[in-house]
Amino acid sequence: MSATGTLYICATPIGNLEDITLRALRILSEVDYIVAEDTRHTLKLLNHYGISKPLISYHEHNQRERGQRIIELLMQGYNVALVSDSGMPGISDPGIPLIGLARQNGIPVTVLPGPTASIAALVLSGMDTSRFVFEGFLPREKKDREARLEELKREQRTVILYEAPHRLVTTLKDMLDKLGNRKVAVVRELTKVHEEVIILNLEQMLEHFKEHPPKGEIVLILEGCTHQDIQDNNTWNISIEEHIRQYMAQGFDKKEAVKQVAKVRGLPKSEVYKHSIDI
Repeated sequence: MSATGTLYICATPIGNLEDITLRALRILSEVDYIVAEDTRHTLKLLNHYGISKPLISYHEHNQRERGQRIIELLMQGYNVALVSDSGMPGISDPGIPLIGLARQNGIPVTVLPGPTASIAALVLSGMDTSRFVFEGFLPREKKDREARLEELKREQRTVILYEAPHRLVTTLKDMLDKLGNRKVAVVRELTKVHEEVIILNLEQMLEHFKEHPPKGEIVLILEGCTHQDIQDNNTWNISIEEHIRQYMAQGFDKKEAVKQVAKVRGLPKSEVYKHSIDI
């Protein structure tokens, strides 16, 4: 063993067990320990490929205590692979705190790229991929969920969301109420036998899943707000300066943000520019 081990962030299949890289299989076979969110789930993958390694359970309920133990193993020179139940560790799972701890302690960290449900669903939906934002799971509490949707009301990029099947109908209803009847794709059971992609407007999608309760893992791909949507809902309860800041928060530089605000508000750019000077 070397003085300090390496933490390998290892992507694993999101459904089909063949969707794993040769490098990932080699690293999983070579490391001293494998850290998994659900060891029973990971064991199925390892057994499929004839890999036998000590497994360490690491999830949101034990991450503080177990994280320190994993860091101690790495400091002793043991190599450790971090895996998620599916896809890329650190995305909508508790992997990020461990990665942060490793970096704080000067432990080498590297990534083994591979499947992630968000990008796979986005390209499979056929919706706009030129600019997009990943929102993960919406808050479970209705008040918090509605507040988040209110923030997304004027988001012009394609929005990627995860949702559990038993909450899908509620989420679709809240989205329709808050965002209007825009296009959405429901991508279900990615890479599995019953993979399904449905693309409808929110009203149609809500009716569909009221009649056909969904099962399996779900990714929602939501059409971004258009300039026309903004003009149709032209209730400007924010200042021009705040409107510019909102566009900049979405990734626009100040010059482009000024241009966009002028366009959607129907104002001369010179007038909007005056409000951007102090930003």
